[in-house]
This record gives sequence, structure tokens and C-alpha cells, in this order.
Amino acid sequence: MEIIFISLNKNKFREVREILKKYQIKVKRKPMKLREIQSIDVRKVIKEKIIYASEKIKEPFPFFVEDTSLEIESLNKFPGAFISYIQKTIGNKGILKLMENIENRNARAICCLGLKLFNKIKIFEGVLNGKISYEEKGNGWGFDPIFMPENSNKTLAELGKIKNEISHRKMALEKMAKYLLKYGKDALS
Repeated sequence: MEIIFISLNKNKFREVREILKKYQIKVKRKPMKLREIQSIDVRKVIKEKIIYASEKIKEPFPFFVEDTSLEIESLNKFPGAFISYIQKTIGNKGILKLMENIENRNARAICCLGLKLFNKIKIFEGVLNGKISYEEKGNGWGFDPIFMPENSNKTLAELGKIKNEISHRKMALEKMAKYLLKYGKDALS
């Protein structure tokens, strides 16, 4: 089985490929800049991304897109789907600066996938509850060095390969993989 992942992010591609390997689903990456609407809601962003990709890709092969959100409770779900922009501008250090003197550090990492299969669009979501740490810890990318999953005293960056067993991305990919194995075998062969 094979599917196309439309993404410019090589780190996400490595994670996606590793997670879907368990389901015998091979993933090829197609780097493409996708239009991204300005919304804090990752569900709205992913719907627009998959529609845009569908307009650009004329072949009927199955593909998916991904977007991630980091919702910090005490910041009214900010940065939400703006996390990529926030990472490029103020980074994790800036997020930690915003969180100074804030006791409520509850947060949610959300991965949203948009799949196009047989000219139909299906959305899958994975949510990982946790907290924002007080400092960056571990070697990782994105917000992994400041996000501690629920019931853990380590950040995603400190968890190494365990991250792919518990992450928000794994949860969404697992839902999509099960759907593909049930409904998409003919399209992926």
C-alpha cells in the first residue's frame, strides 16, 4: 500500500513514515506549498488545505495533508494553528516568556489530517493533553522541547522514539490507517 503525504516538513515526513510502517502503508512525500487560511482553529485550516491541494493535483491518487495546533489553556488556546508561525518568529523561548508567572500550564497538542480518497475528503484528528514545561528540555523540533504529555515529567523531545507511540500525530495517523485498510485498499495498491 502506498499514499502521498503533501508536506514541506521533512521532520513530519519522517515521523509519518515511521508510524505508518506498522500498518504496511508506504508513504511518499510530495513537497508543495499549500495555501493556509489564517485561523486559530486547526480543523478549519486543514479543510482549506485539502481543498486547495485537491484543486492543484489533478491525478486521482490518494493523498493527505497535515496541520498541527498547540492550544494553551491560559492563553485562550493561543497559538493554536498559528504554531508554525510562532515557531518561526518567537520560538519556544518566546512561548515560555509569554507563560512566565502563569500557573495554569495546561495545553493540548492537536494533529489534524485531511485525506482525499476516491474523490472524497475525510478528516482525522489526534489530541494529546499535557502541560507547557518551565524550560526547554531534550533534543527535538517544533514545540516538542516544551510540551510534556499528561502523566509525564518529560517533554516530547526527551521521550525519543516513545514520542511516536503516544503523540497526537500517531493518534490521527492510526485513525487514518485503519480507515485506509478498511476502505482504501484498492486505491492504495
